[in-house]
Amino acid sequence: MNHSSVIRVASVPHGHVYVQHLADPDRDDGVIRLPDPPPENPAVGAPWWPLVMLDAHWITDHADEFDLYHLHFGFDSVAPEELAHITQTLRNLGKPFVYTVHDLRNPHHLDRAAHDAALDVLVPAADALITLTQGAAQEISSRWDREAAVIPHPHVVDLPTMRRERPHRERATVGIHLKSLRASIDPLPVLAALLAELQERDFELVVDVHTDVVTPGEYNHDPDVTAFLSSIEQIPGVRVHVHDFYPDEELWDYFLGLDLSVLPYRFGTHSGWLEACFDLGTRVLAPRLGHYHSQQEGVLGYGRDEDGRPNRADIAAALDLVQDPAWRAVPWRADPEQRLAQRRAIAAAHRRVYEQALDGVRA
Repeated sequence: MNHSSVIRVASVPHGHVYVQHLADPDRDDGVIRLPDPPPENPAVGAPWWPLVMLDAHWITDHADEFDLYHLHFGFDSVAPEELAHITQTLRNLGKPFVYTVHDLRNPHHLDRAAHDAALDVLVPAADALITLTQGAAQEISSRWDREAAVIPHPHVVDLPTMRRERPHRERATVGIHLKSLRASIDPLPVLAALLAELQERDFELVVDVHTDVVTPGEYNHDPDVTAFLSSIEQIPGVRVHVHDFYPDEELWDYFLGLDLSVLPYRFGTHSGWLEACFDLGTRVLAPRLGHYHSQQEGVLGYGRDEDGRPNRADIAAALDLVQDPAWRAVPWRADPEQRLAQRRAIAAAHRRVYEQALDGVRA
């Protein structure tokens, strides 16, 4: 192809912050990503979902509007047979299919079988693959004998907010957010370990949860978690916050209010939450699974036994560090200028993948 020409990408989705930050921040990278067609009933916090463009009829009807189709995520409820139909439709139309493998385990599925079946369609069908870490690329190579370009996760937080000063605290503040209790979140064993440590040391434990988890009749309501949170509200040093989905500005304030964010995940692959914490200088304690520890150096880790119980020694070691003022004084935080430079490189790397995919289809 003419490598100076504009590439029109049907980005599925487009409105997510990760995708927004794939573009060069200050110059034209020659890539135009189509906006998300508005769904009839958009999800709270994800106005781009359900994905209108993830449909063979839409692809056929709008084929003259894009040069290349790039899928990221959001296909949780799409059957493998339909995904196969979509990829075959793209092939019939001569449209390259690029797939970024964000999740090797779907955080919304307790049973991995459905996502594995989807990956068994998407990964072999893709004209080009991208993933976020070298470890994930190795797993892709091992499972499907396919090579994926490794392009790191861009910044999540906007650059002006990344430059905000962190508040000074004498007492360490540790946070654990249950969100809407998606399948990958297993909070009670981690909370039990943190509460046991709270009996032996002085720190503030902040527990957040979305309103739908504690509201009877809501889809994500969990009576066991609700009862547990009610039982700990009066413990000295514990704050329980029940709230709706945070808009970005409130989420950034939340991160800035923590010294350590504990990820209570039972499985997973990569984490945008971790990247946002790094943008704002909030340390992360993540389970030693997936590829979280390959995203950024300095992520603290804990092991889990077969029953999901975290290793108490790992939790204690992380709290020893976060309670040390000298350790907290050494920043673990993204440099905004380095994030800008990284984003330029990310944009250029995507442009190269797109060019190669287009060249391959037209050869």
